[in-house]
Amino acid sequence: MKTIGFFNNKAGVGKTTLVYHVAWMLSEMGIPVVAADFDPQANLTSAFLPDDRLEEIWNDPGALTVAGAIRPLIEREGDLVAPMTERVGDTIRLIVGDLALSRFEDVLSEVWPKCLSRDIGAFLVTSAFHRLVRLAAKEADADLALIDVGPNLGAINRAALLACDHVVIPLSTDLYSLQGLRNVGPALLGWRTEWTDRLNRRPDGPLDLPDGSMTPAGYVVMRHSVRMDRPARAFGKWMARIPADYAQSVLTQSGQVHPVDSDPNCLALLKDFRSLMPLAQEARKPMFLLKPADGAFGGHQHAVQDCYRAFRALTEAILGRTVGGDSDANRV
Repeated sequence: MKTIGFFNNKAGVGKTTLVYHVAWMLSEMGIPVVAADFDPQANLTSAFLPDDRLEEIWNDPGALTVAGAIRPLIEREGDLVAPMTERVGDTIRLIVGDLALSRFEDVLSEVWPKCLSRDIGAFLVTSAFHRLVRLAAKEADADLALIDVGPNLGAINRAALLACDHVVIPLSTDLYSLQGLRNVGPALLGWRTEWTDRLNRRPDGPLDLPDGSMTPAGYVVMRHSVRMDRPARAFGKWMARIPADYAQSVLTQSGQVHPVDSDPNCLALLKDFRSLMPLAQEARKPMFLLKPADGAFGGHQHAVQDCYRAFRALTEAILGRTVGGDSDANRV
């Protein structure tokens, strides 16, 4: 199976919105997918599930949310258990997020250096997210998983991204997002190198460990404002810097780069579709599935159609960069 993480250590770039809509588009394409909420803020979970269902789950002390499933590791009482998955639509399975996941940060930080001394318990803790995703995918009969993480460079994100075969980086057109990009590249490279060193010291035995490839799949420019089919001047300044910054920071490449609209590393330039978002949040559905009954009348329907085409193209681009020709998902 393939796991795809969506990450930028700058908050507010639309990362969770992107994961949510790509998961729904995969569902539209008939592709089974696991959506894993490994952000302690649980924003992806709150997008998928209504408050009454969330309250029911979070008030159940035995619920196997992501935090419940790894509780034995947090409490040092044993190994993880298979997580609960919420069925969303026909083909989406959600690993339910939980604010209690933040307790895992200190445990992950503590065991990271212990992997160097071949401590089997340290490897079990560090590989927890990788194994949770595989258990959920087996239950859902899915060959693809999307992983949402928080906007930081902490131990939880390190462990979650080590579980990813590929990483998609959402960007907005501002200085802060670019600075986040400049932080993400070195962090991924450092984590990849450090994990490879640890894998070379793994203890003997049948451990299910991620390879920590975290291959960059490309970037998505989110919420770019457009005027007369061109970026507004204030945003165009920052957009023009993205290709070179991505090539240097993430791919460690230098030299001539393409403009963003022809950059092979750019998966999509997405409009913000700001008129649709309030309607989608009220209807609790993706923007591209809004109907007149949801309040999407007249010009809104044209925006819905544009949104559908944009996310379809983006999802196909992500599949092309990640699953290639090796998965049934790519032949839908």
